[in-house]
Amino acid sequence: MMLYILRHGVAEDAPPGVDDGERRLTPRGREKLRGVAAGIRAMRLQLDVVLTSPMARAAETAEIVAAAYGNRPAPQIVPALAQGVAPIESISALKSFENHDHVMIVGHEPGLSAVAAILLAGAPRGLSLDLKKGGLVGLRLPDGFERAGAQLCWMFTSRQLRRIGK
Repeated sequence: MMLYILRHGVAEDAPPGVDDGERRLTPRGREKLRGVAAGIRAMRLQLDVVLTSPMARAAETAEIVAAAYGNRPAPQIVPALAQGVAPIESISALKSFENHDHVMIVGHEPGLSAVAAILLAGAPRGLSLDLKKGGLVGLRLPDGFERAGAQLCWMFTSRQLRRIGK
């Protein structure tokens, strides 16, 4: 199975009194994400399922990627991908999707890097990744969502994906 880990795009600052989960992508963030989605398509990545944090900026990112694929598949919200959820809980929630060959998750830092670190090295601090906004990591999971069972295939920045998509 392949796991694609995508960090949400550039989001607006939260005005005072507004819940962090309501922060949406900026217009420039949406534009950049459309370029990222074009890059993902140009790489010919298959997506059986797109799973997203319920937070607005991640859900909007997942919608932009899904739109590049004709909304097939449509994004599914997974509460365990929300910011602040323990990475091991996120991984536990993902196990129900092990029957898919190509899974994309969309979420937040530092949780996504910790998920990758657990899958690659067995511990959240076992590996240091710096996943920038709109960045994408590809992991091969030969045994599903097992600790230290993944193989790192590649890691792209938003800029690199946008160039691929041109």
